[in-house]
Amino acid sequence: MLASRTALRIRASRAAVQAVRLKSTKVEESTSNPIGDDGRHEVWREGIYDHDNEPRVKRRDGSYESIEKLRGFLNYERNPEPYRDPMERVMDWGELNPPEGHEKEHSAIERKVQAARCMDCGTPFCQTHTGCPVNNLIPEWNNLVYGDQWAEAIDRLHATNNFPEFTGRVCPAPCEGSCVAGLIDSPVTIKNIEYAIVDRAWRDGLITPRIPKERTGMSVAVVGSGPAGLAAADQLNQMGHKVTVYEREDRVGGLLMYGIPNMKLEKETVERRVNLLREEGIEFVTSANIGQNVDVNELRANVDALVLCLGATKPRDLPVPGRELKGVHFAMEFLTKNQKRLLMTKEGTLESTWEKDNFITAAGKDVIVIGGGDTGTDCIGTSMRHRCKSVTNFELMPQPPMERASDNPWPQWPRVYGVDYGHAEVQAVFGQDPRVYSVMTKEFLGDGEGNLKALVTQDVEITDKGPKAIDGSEREWPADLVVLSMGFVAPEEYVVGDLGLDVDQRSNIHAVYGDFRTSVEGVFAGGDCRRGQSLVVWAINEGRGVADAADKYLQQRRSEEQSSANSVGAFANLSSLSV
Repeated sequence: MLASRTALRIRASRAAVQAVRLKSTKVEESTSNPIGDDGRHEVWREGIYDHDNEPRVKRRDGSYESIEKLRGFLNYERNPEPYRDPMERVMDWGELNPPEGHEKEHSAIERKVQAARCMDCGTPFCQTHTGCPVNNLIPEWNNLVYGDQWAEAIDRLHATNNFPEFTGRVCPAPCEGSCVAGLIDSPVTIKNIEYAIVDRAWRDGLITPRIPKERTGMSVAVVGSGPAGLAAADQLNQMGHKVTVYEREDRVGGLLMYGIPNMKLEKETVERRVNLLREEGIEFVTSANIGQNVDVNELRANVDALVLCLGATKPRDLPVPGRELKGVHFAMEFLTKNQKRLLMTKEGTLESTWEKDNFITAAGKDVIVIGGGDTGTDCIGTSMRHRCKSVTNFELMPQPPMERASDNPWPQWPRVYGVDYGHAEVQAVFGQDPRVYSVMTKEFLGDGEGNLKALVTQDVEITDKGPKAIDGSEREWPADLVVLSMGFVAPEEYVVGDLGLDVDQRSNIHAVYGDFRTSVEGVFAGGDCRRGQSLVVWAINEGRGVADAADKYLQQRRSEEQSSANSVGAFANLSSLSV
């Protein structure tokens, strides 16, 4: 009885404390919008001679005061830096983000205001397992940006993230989904701030080669130059090992180079980081398809450790009637061939020398993208830049809710309705959202000459046993090009088979997270080939983790070799004494 009364008192006390907290952190209704016509917080100065001092910034209550951080998340609006206008960016292949000097680029004052919204919470969920996979020190570098300490900010950012210029552009920002400020208001613009830190660091010459002072004499081969492979190579090189990275494509970068289109990640950005890694001592070998034109067992025999960061490049197919028709392609095939064409154009390769059959164009075509997610959006955006006739996006699941559902609480990633860049571009050009929900493809229809002309769908409902087709709901859709963007299922089998590696139930390489050792001595695996299809930031996490595991193995092996050498030397000394 006493225990139950005590429990009731504790619950009542907690409820009272929570009520006080909610009252003290309530965001007051704005008397006027603090965001001006230029897309930034309005500012005010004392007079025409006051431009040497920081201006006062408009707050939610309508007052103009100096920027302060103590109650910044209450005083200022979340104001992410916008992309370039859809009708502007759809006409080129430039990045979505506004370039330096663009009218939409945030000012130094606006960046400080946004950094001031970071609330110095006691437990920053943004950098825990529910937020950033690489555990970025987000509150630290937000505070440094607020204090105009940009050099220190890039140091803290690089402490956990090898390539913030990649994640700052392509990451969906799970950190913002778990931001504590998001409990009562809108989250901090973490992704924008990360992007600003690293871009300014490159611009100011703060990112320079770090040449390891000592070498261990141990060699490592990293197979795959995507985000996981590059992160592993970077870490292992800084540990003093000799690192060689093997890439099957003609350029280094893997997914970063060919899988993510130019408008999300310009290839000069990838090449800039790769060139820095070269200067730091990493060797890159391209057009080296391990298991095909390079024997993997021979490679393993010539190094002290082998790290596999192959990615999960085997796409999920759609085995329905008509799949063999010309005009049905996998997403990565579509995106890769487009990116290669862009690079050839930029480098001055004459169009007359192109092997046109190797390229896929959406120009003037009715395009249907099957599958959502980032890759589906990239296929939509690419089709728009090809000047397609129309584009439609099929999604198997129902439309997400506008707000978090009861089974999707904070700090989980919010599974809510959103408009990505590709959707906004279709809306701007064609006047409607391209997405069609709760639909599945039943068959592809041909024109009698082996070419795709249409497809047939059925509406579906989600049941306890999965999606169920609704009888009589068939619809026919005109289609000259269908892009399958339904995810990836596993890494390529030939490397796994040649090495005799164990795999898990999903055909990924079996290696326990945190250990990363495969079933073969001296062979490690990390990234999507071990974890399964995931985010770039998770690939960096895996690359750093597999590097730590390989380093531990190499240090142990080096210690054993040194002990063996010392034993041999001692024997030799004894032999000479006996003589």
